[in-house]
Amino acid sequence: MGKFPITRVGVDLLKTELHRLKTAERPAVITAIAEARAHGDISENAEYDAAREKQGFIEGRILELEAKLANAQVIDPALLEDDGRVVFGTTVELKDADGDESMTYQIVGEDEADIKAGKISYSSPIAKALIGKYAGDVAEVRTPGGEKALEIVDVRYE
Repeated sequence: MGKFPITRVGVDLLKTELHRLKTAERPAVITAIAEARAHGDISENAEYDAAREKQGFIEGRILELEAKLANAQVIDPALLEDDGRVVFGTTVELKDADGDESMTYQIVGEDEADIKAGKISYSSPIAKALIGKYAGDVAEVRTPGGEKALEIVDVRYE
């Protein structure tokens, strides 16, 4: 697994999830397995099977999070050189060139993307069209409804 970009906030979210899995969910599923096993024959014990399945999911997610954290390239947008160019971590204010609709997005890592919170993945079509451009530029974005022109109003490093 190669290095992948992520913001400090994204790293904190992954660490919080990892901590919750290790300190709350893993012990709870171990207890559930022990209780199900105490009911006797486990060959046809649905509670035991469900708990083992959940344990597998939790352990797999723990391994995935540990690997992601080990390979994270943390980028703090506030420490980047502010040359006005759209890059990973910047917050971009956009205006629909065809209308009056405006929107603001921060370009973040895949694990921290949340469109409702205004965070888009650097691998999304919108981010790909914006990266490398400057305030005043117009980016052409391919959407399911066709090409869309977005004017970059402001680029912030925060």
